[in-house]
Amino acid sequence: MRKFFLALLSISILFACTSKKKDQKPNGNTGSPQVLEVEGQVVNTSSINEVIEVSGTILANEATEIRPEISGRLTQLNIKEGANVSKGTLLAKINDADLQAQLKKLQVQLQIAEKAEERQRELLKIGGIAQQDYDLSVLQVSNIKADIELVKVSITKTEIRAPYDGRIGLKNISPGAYISPTTLLTTITQISQKKVEFSVPEKYSAQIRNGLTVVLSLNETRSVYQAAVLAKESTVDQNTRNLRVKALINGNDEMLVPGSFSKVRIILGRNDQAMMIPSNAIIPQARNKQVAVYRGGEASMEIVTTGIRDSSRVQIINGLKPGDTIITTGLLFVKAGSKIKFSKLTN
Repeated sequence: MRKFFLALLSISILFACTSKKKDQKPNGNTGSPQVLEVEGQVVNTSSINEVIEVSGTILANEATEIRPEISGRLTQLNIKEGANVSKGTLLAKINDADLQAQLKKLQVQLQIAEKAEERQRELLKIGGIAQQDYDLSVLQVSNIKADIELVKVSITKTEIRAPYDGRIGLKNISPGAYISPTTLLTTITQISQKKVEFSVPEKYSAQIRNGLTVVLSLNETRSVYQAAVLAKESTVDQNTRNLRVKALINGNDEMLVPGSFSKVRIILGRNDQAMMIPSNAIIPQARNKQVAVYRGGEASMEIVTTGIRDSSRVQIINGLKPGDTIITTGLLFVKAGSKIKFSKLTN
Protein backbone atom coordinates (compact mmCIF):
# COMPACT_ATOMS: atom_id res chain seq x y z
CA MET A 1 0.00 0.00 0.00
CA ARG A 2 2.83 2.32 0.88
CA LYS A 3 4.60 1.59 -2.44
CA PHE A 4 1.40 2.31 -4.32
CA PHE A 5 1.05 5.68 -2.56
CA LEU A 6 4.67 6.70 -3.41
CA ALA A 7 4.22 5.73 -7.04
CA LEU A 8 1.02 7.76 -7.26
CA LEU A 9 2.77 10.78 -5.65
CA SER A 10 5.66 10.59 -8.19
CA ILE A 11 3.24 10.48 -11.13
CA SER A 12 1.40 13.55 -9.76
CA ILE A 13 4.62 15.56 -9.39
CA LEU A 14 5.78 14.66 -12.91
CA PHE A 15 2.42 15.66 -14.36
CA ALA A 16 2.49 19.00 -12.53
CA CYS A 17 6.01 19.85 -13.82
CA THR A 18 5.04 18.99 -17.39
CA SER A 19 1.96 21.20 -17.22
CA LYS A 20 4.00 24.11 -15.81
CA LYS A 21 6.46 23.97 -18.70
CA LYS A 22 3.63 23.98 -21.21
CA ASP A 23 1.93 26.95 -19.55
CA GLN A 24 5.16 28.94 -19.07
CA LYS A 25 5.34 32.07 -21.37
CA PRO A 26 8.46 33.13 -23.29
CA ASN A 27 10.82 35.52 -21.46
CA GLY A 28 10.58 38.17 -24.22
CA ASN A 29 13.79 37.32 -26.09
CA THR A 30 12.27 35.93 -29.27
CA GLY A 31 15.35 36.61 -31.45
CA SER A 32 13.42 38.90 -33.87
CA PRO A 33 14.71 42.52 -34.38
CA GLN A 34 13.00 45.37 -32.50
CA VAL A 35 10.87 47.71 -34.63
CA LEU A 36 11.20 51.42 -33.85
CA GLU A 37 8.06 53.52 -34.05
CA VAL A 38 8.92 57.00 -35.33
CA GLU A 39 7.51 59.92 -37.30
CA GLY A 40 8.54 60.73 -40.84
CA GLN A 41 8.17 63.19 -43.66
CA VAL A 42 8.18 62.89 -47.45
CA VAL A 43 10.71 65.22 -49.11
CA ASN A 44 9.07 67.69 -51.51
CA THR A 45 10.24 70.79 -53.39
CA SER A 46 9.03 74.31 -52.68
CA SER A 47 9.75 77.88 -53.73
CA ILE A 48 11.98 79.96 -51.45
CA ASN A 49 13.96 83.16 -51.60
CA GLU A 50 17.59 82.26 -51.03
CA VAL A 51 18.69 84.69 -48.32
CA ILE A 52 21.74 84.55 -46.08
CA GLU A 53 22.69 86.81 -43.17
CA VAL A 54 26.28 87.55 -42.19
CA SER A 55 28.15 90.07 -40.04
CA GLY A 56 29.73 93.12 -41.62
CA THR A 57 31.87 96.14 -40.76
CA ILE A 58 31.21 99.71 -41.88
CA LEU A 59 34.21 101.28 -43.63
CA ALA A 60 35.03 104.75 -44.89
CA ASN A 61 35.37 104.96 -48.65
CA GLU A 62 39.02 105.90 -48.10
CA ALA A 63 41.09 106.01 -44.92
CA THR A 64 44.73 107.10 -44.75
CA GLU A 65 47.34 107.49 -42.04
CA ILE A 66 49.18 110.80 -42.45
CA ARG A 67 52.94 110.34 -42.04
CA PRO A 68 55.87 112.49 -43.29
CA GLU A 69 58.18 111.29 -46.05
CA ILE A 70 61.32 112.79 -44.50
CA SER A 71 62.65 113.55 -41.01
CA GLY A 72 62.87 117.02 -39.51
CA ARG A 73 61.62 119.56 -36.99
CA LEU A 74 57.92 120.44 -37.22
CA THR A 75 57.56 124.20 -37.75
CA GLN A 76 53.89 124.42 -38.66
CA LEU A 77 50.88 122.30 -37.69
CA ASN A 78 47.49 122.92 -39.25
CA ILE A 79 45.59 119.86 -38.02
CA LYS A 80 42.15 120.72 -36.65
CA GLU A 81 40.74 117.57 -35.09
CA GLY A 82 37.39 116.54 -36.59
CA ALA A 83 37.51 119.23 -39.28
CA ASN A 84 36.69 118.66 -42.93
CA VAL A 85 39.51 119.59 -45.29
CA SER A 86 39.88 119.84 -49.04
CA LYS A 87 42.38 117.98 -51.16
CA GLY A 88 45.79 119.71 -51.10
CA THR A 89 45.24 121.54 -47.79
CA LEU A 90 48.55 122.05 -45.94
CA LEU A 91 48.41 120.02 -42.74
CA ALA A 92 51.99 120.31 -41.49
CA LYS A 93 55.34 121.84 -42.44
CA ILE A 94 58.85 120.56 -41.65
CA ASN A 95 61.83 122.93 -41.29
CA ASP A 96 63.40 123.31 -44.76
CA ALA A 97 65.97 126.06 -44.10
CA ASP A 98 68.91 123.84 -45.09
CA LEU A 99 67.16 122.79 -48.31
CA GLN A 100 66.33 126.39 -49.19
CA ALA A 101 70.02 127.30 -48.70
CA GLN A 102 71.07 124.43 -50.97
CA LEU A 103 68.58 125.64 -53.57
CA LYS A 104 69.93 129.21 -53.56
CA LYS A 105 73.50 127.93 -53.84
CA LEU A 106 72.62 125.75 -56.83
CA GLN A 107 70.73 128.60 -58.50
CA VAL A 108 73.87 130.79 -58.26
CA GLN A 109 76.00 127.96 -59.64
CA LEU A 110 73.56 127.57 -62.51
CA GLN A 111 73.85 131.26 -63.43
CA ILE A 112 77.65 130.99 -63.51
CA ALA A 113 77.53 127.77 -65.53
CA GLU A 114 75.09 129.21 -68.07
CA LYS A 115 77.29 132.28 -68.63
CA ALA A 116 80.34 130.04 -69.09
CA GLU A 117 78.38 127.94 -71.59
CA GLU A 118 77.42 131.08 -73.56
CA ARG A 119 81.04 132.26 -73.79
CA GLN A 120 82.26 128.85 -74.92
CA ARG A 121 79.49 128.65 -77.52
CA GLU A 122 80.79 131.90 -79.07
CA LEU A 123 84.38 130.63 -78.98
CA LEU A 124 83.30 127.39 -80.63
CA LYS A 125 81.82 129.37 -83.54
CA ILE A 126 85.21 130.94 -84.30
CA GLY A 127 87.19 127.79 -83.51
CA GLY A 128 88.58 129.15 -80.26
CA ILE A 129 87.89 125.91 -78.31
CA ALA A 130 87.37 122.27 -79.08
CA GLN A 131 83.92 120.73 -79.32
CA GLN A 132 84.71 118.52 -76.29
CA ASP A 133 85.29 121.54 -74.06
CA TYR A 134 81.96 123.05 -75.06
CA ASP A 135 80.16 119.75 -74.46
CA LEU A 136 81.55 119.64 -70.93
CA SER A 137 80.15 123.10 -70.18
CA VAL A 138 76.72 122.05 -71.47
CA LEU A 139 76.88 118.94 -69.29
CA GLN A 140 77.73 121.08 -66.26
CA VAL A 141 74.61 123.19 -66.81
CA SER A 142 72.43 120.07 -67.10
CA ASN A 143 73.86 118.56 -63.90
CA ILE A 144 73.16 121.70 -61.88
CA LYS A 145 69.59 121.86 -63.21
CA ALA A 146 69.06 118.22 -62.15
CA ASP A 147 70.40 119.00 -58.67
CA ILE A 148 68.00 121.94 -58.40
CA GLU A 149 65.02 119.72 -59.27
CA LEU A 150 66.13 117.18 -56.68
CA VAL A 151 66.27 119.83 -53.95
CA LYS A 152 62.86 121.17 -54.99
CA VAL A 153 61.40 117.67 -54.62
CA SER A 154 62.89 117.44 -51.13
CA ILE A 155 61.36 120.82 -50.26
CA THR A 156 57.99 119.58 -51.48
CA LYS A 157 58.27 116.61 -49.10
CA THR A 158 58.54 119.00 -46.17
CA GLU A 159 54.95 120.02 -46.88
CA ILE A 160 52.36 117.46 -45.72
CA ARG A 161 49.04 117.96 -47.53
CA ALA A 162 45.63 116.29 -47.53
CA PRO A 163 45.52 113.57 -50.23
CA TYR A 164 41.76 114.05 -50.81
CA ASP A 165 38.65 115.72 -49.42
CA GLY A 166 37.95 114.18 -46.04
CA ARG A 167 37.65 114.50 -42.27
CA ILE A 168 40.69 114.82 -40.03
CA GLY A 169 41.01 112.49 -37.03
CA LEU A 170 42.86 113.08 -33.76
CA LYS A 171 46.35 114.55 -33.90
CA ASN A 172 49.22 112.64 -32.32
CA ILE A 173 51.96 115.31 -32.29
CA SER A 174 52.52 118.95 -31.30
CA PRO A 175 54.33 121.86 -33.01
CA GLY A 176 58.12 121.76 -32.58
CA ALA A 177 58.32 117.95 -32.39
CA TYR A 178 61.00 116.11 -34.34
CA ILE A 179 59.26 113.69 -36.67
CA SER A 180 60.32 110.90 -39.02
CA PRO A 181 58.58 108.69 -41.62
CA THR A 182 57.47 106.38 -38.77
CA THR A 183 55.64 109.19 -36.95
CA LEU A 184 51.84 109.11 -37.23
CA LEU A 185 50.58 112.69 -37.41
CA THR A 186 46.84 111.99 -37.79
CA THR A 187 44.38 110.16 -39.99
CA ILE A 188 42.03 111.32 -42.70
CA THR A 189 38.87 109.52 -43.83
CA GLN A 190 36.60 110.10 -46.79
CA ILE A 191 33.17 109.76 -45.18
CA SER A 192 31.10 111.29 -47.99
CA GLN A 193 30.79 107.71 -49.23
CA LYS A 194 30.91 104.56 -47.09
CA LYS A 195 31.38 100.85 -47.69
CA VAL A 196 30.50 97.66 -45.84
CA GLU A 197 32.86 94.69 -45.73
CA PHE A 198 31.65 91.15 -45.03
CA SER A 199 32.49 87.51 -45.75
CA VAL A 200 30.31 84.75 -47.19
CA PRO A 201 30.85 80.96 -47.15
CA GLU A 202 32.65 79.66 -50.21
CA LYS A 203 29.60 77.73 -51.44
CA TYR A 204 27.93 81.09 -52.21
CA SER A 205 30.98 82.64 -53.89
CA ALA A 206 29.71 82.00 -57.43
CA GLN A 207 26.45 83.82 -56.65
CA ILE A 208 28.15 87.00 -55.45
CA ARG A 209 28.52 89.38 -58.39
CA ASN A 210 29.23 93.08 -58.84
CA GLY A 211 26.09 95.17 -58.52
CA LEU A 212 24.22 92.63 -56.35
CA THR A 213 22.04 94.48 -53.83
CA VAL A 214 22.51 93.72 -50.13
CA VAL A 215 20.61 95.10 -47.14
CA LEU A 216 22.32 96.11 -43.91
CA SER A 217 21.10 97.20 -40.52
CA LEU A 218 22.64 98.39 -37.26
CA ASN A 219 21.88 97.00 -33.83
CA GLU A 220 21.40 100.48 -32.38
CA THR A 221 18.70 101.56 -34.85
CA ARG A 222 15.92 100.10 -36.92
CA SER A 223 17.14 101.89 -40.01
CA VAL A 224 17.81 99.76 -43.07
CA TYR A 225 20.32 100.68 -45.76
CA GLN A 226 21.00 99.30 -49.20
CA ALA A 227 24.40 98.68 -50.73
CA ALA A 228 25.66 97.37 -54.05
CA VAL A 229 28.50 94.85 -54.25
CA LEU A 230 31.57 96.72 -55.41
CA ALA A 231 34.13 93.91 -55.58
CA LYS A 232 35.01 90.54 -54.11
CA GLU A 233 38.33 88.93 -53.28
CA SER A 234 39.84 86.85 -56.07
CA THR A 235 40.45 83.85 -53.78
CA VAL A 236 38.74 82.14 -50.84
CA ASP A 237 40.53 82.38 -47.48
CA GLN A 238 42.21 79.02 -46.81
CA ASN A 239 41.71 79.25 -43.03
CA THR A 240 38.06 80.31 -42.82
CA ARG A 241 36.86 79.08 -46.25
CA ASN A 242 35.08 82.42 -46.65
CA LEU A 243 35.10 84.95 -49.46
CA ARG A 244 35.68 88.61 -48.56
CA VAL A 245 33.30 91.11 -50.21
CA LYS A 246 32.94 94.91 -50.24
CA ALA A 247 29.76 96.81 -51.09
CA LEU A 248 29.15 100.53 -51.62
CA ILE A 249 26.41 101.96 -49.36
CA ASN A 250 23.74 104.15 -50.91
CA GLY A 251 23.44 107.49 -49.12
CA ASN A 252 25.51 109.00 -46.33
CA ASP A 253 23.89 108.66 -42.90
CA GLU A 254 25.81 109.93 -39.87
CA MET A 255 24.72 106.77 -38.00
CA LEU A 256 27.01 104.75 -40.27
CA VAL A 257 30.21 105.23 -38.31
CA PRO A 258 33.30 103.60 -39.88
CA GLY A 259 34.39 100.58 -37.87
CA SER A 260 30.93 99.82 -36.45
CA PHE A 261 29.21 96.42 -36.67
CA SER A 262 26.29 95.72 -39.00
CA LYS A 263 24.12 92.83 -40.09
CA VAL A 264 24.18 92.15 -43.82
CA ARG A 265 21.28 90.38 -45.53
CA ILE A 266 22.04 89.03 -48.99
CA ILE A 267 19.24 88.00 -51.34
CA LEU A 268 20.78 85.48 -53.71
CA GLY A 269 17.63 84.86 -55.77
CA ARG A 270 14.53 82.65 -55.92
CA ASN A 271 14.72 78.85 -56.03
CA ASP A 272 11.56 77.06 -57.18
CA GLN A 273 12.99 73.56 -56.65
CA ALA A 274 14.36 73.85 -53.12
CA MET A 275 14.21 70.77 -50.87
CA MET A 276 13.48 71.97 -47.33
CA ILE A 277 13.39 69.56 -44.37
CA PRO A 278 13.02 70.14 -40.59
CA SER A 279 16.26 71.26 -38.95
CA ASN A 280 15.90 68.58 -36.26
CA ALA A 281 16.19 65.87 -38.95
CA ILE A 282 19.87 66.75 -39.47
CA ILE A 283 22.32 64.52 -37.57
CA PRO A 284 25.66 66.37 -37.21
CA GLN A 285 28.82 64.29 -37.52
CA ALA A 286 32.51 65.12 -37.06
CA ARG A 287 33.15 65.53 -40.81
CA ASN A 288 29.69 65.75 -42.37
CA LYS A 289 25.94 65.88 -41.81
CA GLN A 290 23.57 62.93 -42.11
CA VAL A 291 19.85 62.31 -42.52
CA ALA A 292 18.03 59.06 -41.63
CA VAL A 293 16.11 57.92 -44.74
CA TYR A 294 13.45 55.19 -44.82
CA ARG A 295 14.34 52.57 -47.45
CA GLY A 296 12.57 49.19 -47.66
CA GLY A 297 11.43 49.15 -44.06
CA GLU A 298 14.85 50.05 -42.68
CA ALA A 299 16.79 53.21 -41.82
CA SER A 300 19.60 54.30 -44.14
CA MET A 301 22.03 57.04 -43.03
CA GLU A 302 22.64 59.39 -45.97
CA ILE A 303 25.31 62.12 -46.09
CA VAL A 304 23.83 65.46 -47.17
CA THR A 305 24.98 68.97 -48.08
CA THR A 306 22.95 71.76 -46.52
CA GLY A 307 22.21 75.24 -47.80
CA ILE A 308 20.27 78.15 -46.38
CA ARG A 309 18.18 77.96 -43.20
CA ASP A 310 15.09 79.62 -41.84
CA SER A 311 13.54 79.46 -38.36
CA SER A 312 12.74 75.72 -38.50
CA ARG A 313 13.91 74.30 -41.83
CA VAL A 314 17.14 73.76 -43.71
CA GLN A 315 17.75 73.38 -47.43
CA ILE A 316 19.25 70.16 -48.77
CA ILE A 317 21.47 70.70 -51.79
CA ASN A 318 22.85 67.16 -52.24
CA GLY A 319 22.14 63.73 -50.74
CA LEU A 320 18.36 63.54 -51.06
CA LYS A 321 15.84 63.60 -53.89
CA PRO A 322 12.15 64.51 -54.01
CA GLY A 323 9.98 61.60 -52.87
CA ASP A 324 12.45 60.29 -50.27
CA THR A 325 10.99 59.64 -46.82
CA ILE A 326 13.07 60.92 -43.93
CA ILE A 327 12.84 60.10 -40.22
CA THR A 328 12.18 63.12 -38.02
CA THR A 329 11.85 61.68 -34.47
CA GLY A 330 13.66 59.12 -32.34
CA LEU A 331 16.96 59.88 -34.05
CA LEU A 332 18.96 59.05 -30.90
CA PHE A 333 17.92 55.40 -31.26
CA VAL A 334 17.93 55.09 -35.06
CA LYS A 335 20.92 53.31 -36.55
CA ALA A 336 21.72 52.16 -40.05
CA GLY A 337 19.61 49.04 -40.70
CA SER A 338 17.12 49.69 -37.87
CA LYS A 339 13.62 48.36 -38.56
CA ILE A 340 11.22 51.29 -38.87
CA LYS A 341 7.48 51.70 -38.39
CA PHE A 342 5.83 55.10 -38.84
CA SER A 343 3.31 56.35 -36.32
CA LYS A 344 2.84 59.51 -38.37
CA LEU A 345 3.91 60.40 -41.91
CA THR A 346 3.52 63.90 -43.35
CA ASN A 347 3.98 65.24 -46.85
